[in-house]
Amino acid sequence: MEPKQPPTERELEILKVLWDRGEATVREVYEEMGRTSPVVQNTVQSFLRTMEDKGLVRHRVEGRTFIYQPTVPRDETAQGLVSRLLQRVFDGAVDQLVQSALSLKQASPDELARLEALVAEAKAAPDQQGRSP
Repeated sequence: MEPKQPPTERELEILKVLWDRGEATVREVYEEMGRTSPVVQNTVQSFLRTMEDKGLVRHRVEGRTFIYQPTVPRDETAQGLVSRLLQRVFDGAVDQLVQSALSLKQASPDELARLEALVAEAKAAPDQQGRSP
């Protein structure tokens, strides 16, 4: 199911915990998030309820415990966020997006090799009209 709204920064933090674990209770999410930033358990619970309303997570009940699961895969969420960023900030210019990313962080040799491979794949792939470049 496609979420109605993109996740906020805090919601992404919660989703990362759920993606890594597959599913988690409010307490488990709270404890994991507390390792890197201050957060209150009731706040996590409120976020999870809101996220469920937005279609980002769902829950099941075991006894009195709610166990949350993400409803969209990490890669689909990332693609949606990058697509919005690409259009809203860079007017669809992929090269400007990549240039901006590379100016923020020095890429490792492995990352550069992967980027080169991705460019080679893109050059070899037929374009959107089904023609080869």
